[in-house]
Amino acid sequence: GVLIEAAEGAPVRAVSHGRVAYADWLRGYGMLVILDHGDGWMTLYGHNESLSAEVGMWVDAGDAIATAGRSGGGGGTYFELRAGGRAQDPARW
Repeated sequence: GVLIEAAEGAPVRAVSHGRVAYADWLRGYGMLVILDHGDGWMTLYGHNESLSAEVGMWVDAGDAIATAGRSGGGGGTYFELRAGGRAQDPARW
């Protein structure tokens, strides 16, 4: 994953259509949202200040799912892309 510099309180937006699989605190990630995009693809958004997404909710690309923060000791908004459970290079997203 990568850390993205963002002002605290700025909206964190979904990169693609998907369903919220997880939205809660997770050690090491702080306030975390995990989106399931289907076919084994998932995105993770960590170190948020607050979450606006709820488990089971469907979101579209660009929808605000959280606000940026520093929870969990983060030095920026954390973004990770996974395919089949394996981390992928998120640069293309």
